[in-house]
Amino acid sequence: MESFIIEGGHPLSGTITPQGAKNEALEVICASLLTSDEVRISNIPNILDVNNLIRLLVDIGVEVERLGRNEYAFRAKDVCLDYLESDEFIRKCASLRGSVLLIGPLLARFGRAVVTKPGGDKIGRRRLDTHFLGFKYLGAEFSHNDERGTFEINGRDLKGCYMLLDEASITGTANIIMAAVLAKGTTTIYNAACEPYIQQLCHMLNRMGARISGIASNLLTIVGVDALHGASHKILPDMIEVGSFIGMAAMVGHGIRIKDVSVRNLGIIPEAFRKLGVKVCIEGDDIVIPHMEHYEVESFIDGSIMTLADAPWPGLTPDLISVLLVVATQANGSVLFHQKMFESRLFFVDKLIDMGAQIILCDPHRAVVVGHDHKKRLRAGRMSSPDIRAGIALLIAALSANGTSRIDNIAQIDRGYEDIEARLNALGAKIERI
Repeated sequence: MESFIIEGGHPLSGTITPQGAKNEALEVICASLLTSDEVRISNIPNILDVNNLIRLLVDIGVEVERLGRNEYAFRAKDVCLDYLESDEFIRKCASLRGSVLLIGPLLARFGRAVVTKPGGDKIGRRRLDTHFLGFKYLGAEFSHNDERGTFEINGRDLKGCYMLLDEASITGTANIIMAAVLAKGTTTIYNAACEPYIQQLCHMLNRMGARISGIASNLLTIVGVDALHGASHKILPDMIEVGSFIGMAAMVGHGIRIKDVSVRNLGIIPEAFRKLGVKVCIEGDDIVIPHMEHYEVESFIDGSIMTLADAPWPGLTPDLISVLLVVATQANGSVLFHQKMFESRLFFVDKLIDMGAQIILCDPHRAVVVGHDHKKRLRAGRMSSPDIRAGIALLIAALSANGTSRIDNIAQIDRGYEDIEARLNALGAKIERI
């Protein structure tokens, strides 16, 4: 198991560019299964989750050509459907959360798919009901193999219909979209997720010949087509990495420019940091975070304590609650964080408390942070990364702490952040991988 050794207290300065978006990459790479033509995708992040998905596509029989450091060509001409029944395929799917996004395109193009409970972050219950209900609305049938713990899904004659999703699930919406583009007739999806990465998936599918309207809203209309063709696509910058860098710059930065962030696709993220008192300056398509001796938490108009809560897009993404919480530990003021979607995502605050942070964990979903206003720095410590986002939050905390910290289980961080220690060391950090 690899670990990071972090020497805290070194100010960071300079320019950093975000990687391509992890969540979008998983969606559009799986979408390449919808055609036998070549699909070219650029700005693919070189991270563990994405690389494992690409290897899984190769195992299925997809021709994959690496055209450059972050650009690939995919051609799903000779997919081996028998491999979907193998124990090896099931085992690999069980360790990769993104594998669930294979179901929609496999069902649409080949009429069947096999799925087991996917892996990923241990952040509480992450059910697949929305995916399954969407496929069922389209006419798919399910059978459960008790011995193997898998679901076998058959849908050789999918038909478009109206559906109201029980929740605005991002991966659920993506999966249903990919299943519906080749279904007969018209599919209407209400309460669809409408994050920029879902929009990107829809735009790519339209370039491939799909007929999707209502993009950027929560009401999508999909007119099924007989077949899709190849296309080229460029992935957006990762908004979660942009937010992580804003938090890092607030805590330990002496002036950091985050380049080419696609400001219009960041939604409420910059404003969330401004509520903590962080100066977020927009210059063209860059974000500049100046050095700040202090940042003060805002209050609501009536003077009540600031509350930051996650919500479906265009609300605040839950993936940044961990980073915002760490930033609040050095703010001047108090803030309540309400993590609504996952019941275990705030449990990492015990590690921050051990580092000297003043945090009250009210329940699995809520925590109150009383900021130190930089008058009392966090203490270095040894900790383990429980998931991708808590891992980067702990790394930010360690960079700001007195002394040398160690973070174990950094494979969780590698799942979502490309070559993170080298990129931060270039800004002045002291991080060693062992």
